[in-house]
Amino acid sequence: MGCFVAPALLRSVLAAAFLAGAWAAVAPRAVAQPAQVAPAQAVEPLTIVTTSGEHRFQVEVARTDEQRARGLMFRRFMPEDRGMLFDFKTEQPVMMWMRNTYIPLDMIFIARDGRVINVAENTEPMSERTIASASPAFAVLEVNAGVSRKIGLKAGDRISHPLFRR
Repeated sequence: MGCFVAPALLRSVLAAAFLAGAWAAVAPRAVAQPAQVAPAQAVEPLTIVTTSGEHRFQVEVARTDEQRARGLMFRRFMPEDRGMLFDFKTEQPVMMWMRNTYIPLDMIFIARDGRVINVAENTEPMSERTIASASPAFAVLEVNAGVSRKIGLKAGDRISHPLFRR
């Protein structure tokens, strides 16, 4: 997934991760398996506008602390036209990671007005290395690794979604 790790949430995220890891260590394998199935969540249309044109996606929107903390963790597959949009509600320094995320992702850091700030391409699955926004970000869009390069995405391009019209 690319889990959001804000300083205020870091302790609670680490505590929850520790408890989840402790549970996984003692739980029977059959019990742990359902957590790897993606929960059903509504998708919303989103368009990335680059010099190569408009690129349409269907995205889940992570609006709550819990949704942002889980992100795309434990998923084994995501269709190429799908993604997850993390709504941070205010512009702030954002740090993400790939803990418990099996799918390599491109992370697109986005300003309040929908402008792309920076892109972290082909993030390493299962890594706890932090991936930071180049400047305060309002949102992060995660798509499959390689999508950004394929559509020619770069800083300054635009993301069109109702989140950026408030």
